[in-house]
Amino acid sequence: MGTAPTREEPLGRSGGRAEPAIPNDNAAHASLPARPRDRVLRAACVAVPPLWTALGVRHAAGTLRHYLRGTGRPYRVDARALLAVPAVREDVDRRLAEWREAARALGEPGAYAADSGWRGVLITRRAREGGSADWWLALRGAQYRISGTVRVHEDGSVVSDYRFQVHKSWNFDRGESEFGVPFTPFARLHETGLAREFTVVGEVDGLVDAEDPRESRPHGGLLVDTPASEG
Repeated sequence: MGTAPTREEPLGRSGGRAEPAIPNDNAAHASLPARPRDRVLRAACVAVPPLWTALGVRHAAGTLRHYLRGTGRPYRVDARALLAVPAVREDVDRRLAEWREAARALGEPGAYAADSGWRGVLITRRAREGGSADWWLALRGAQYRISGTVRVHEDGSVVSDYRFQVHKSWNFDRGESEFGVPFTPFARLHETGLAREFTVVGEVDGLVDAEDPRESRPHGGLLVDTPASEG
């Protein structure tokens, strides 16, 4: 077998961002004086996570609770559960299909590095649209990145081993709203020091995308990842 061609850039990298963080225009943490109405709003928000937990929206409860605790430390989410959300799964599968096409286009068997860069994905609240009420309340949207190796075999089959990462700059953007609810009062909780913005992170390794039915299984016409074999 000949030597595989070298590449200056991983497969699938075009269009992806190098960094996941997205800045906002909110004032710095604890830079504004807290008003009585800010304290009343925070007290009302504290009652929400237990209610959401009781309703089964535990991811949303966890992120809001972390915001109100005000530590500012990164918050780890279940990346595998997020990847199972149809809207996210579909977007990732689209990138994996691009990897396969790009690897085949090289015209030679071999192993090739692949990296999507950071990509944005929106999550709706409606399951029929591929969304999730829980993840919509928890994130609304996030940045994700898949990276790994694409292997083209002699018979033309392609297998990708990859890692899925998620990142979210969690905040309420001043001036924005959702369903008529303004975000500015909630952003003020950060600006007055009554809460604090943070970064959501998560990852899952050892995922496999393969066209061989013995290595992957179909899901709505798309390939679903399966854990790579150990040992």
